[in-house]
Amino acid sequence: MAHSKSARKRVRQNAARRLRNRQAKSVLRTSVKKFIAAGAGDAAAVTAAYRDVQKKLDQAVAKGILRKGAADRMKSRLAARLPATTPKK
Repeated sequence: MAHSKSARKRVRQNAARRLRNRQAKSVLRTSVKKFIAAGAGDAAAVTAAYRDVQKKLDQAVAKGILRKGAADRMKSRLAARLPATTPKK
């Protein structure tokens, strides 16, 4: 356990950040699962779900939760799941 006052504060800060990051990662994983589940549906729903996942990945990178390369890799792999009828950017 931390002994100094500043070390105790760091423990509190790290705990709060860990919870915040876990929540953000959970939201991200849920949106990825929704995209995969929408894969069997119509192309418009799949495209909308992909846009949502892309946005959440970019937000996670901006907040420092994910590294840019990891987010780009996830976006690339999810884009490969898009139906062939939808135009890819």
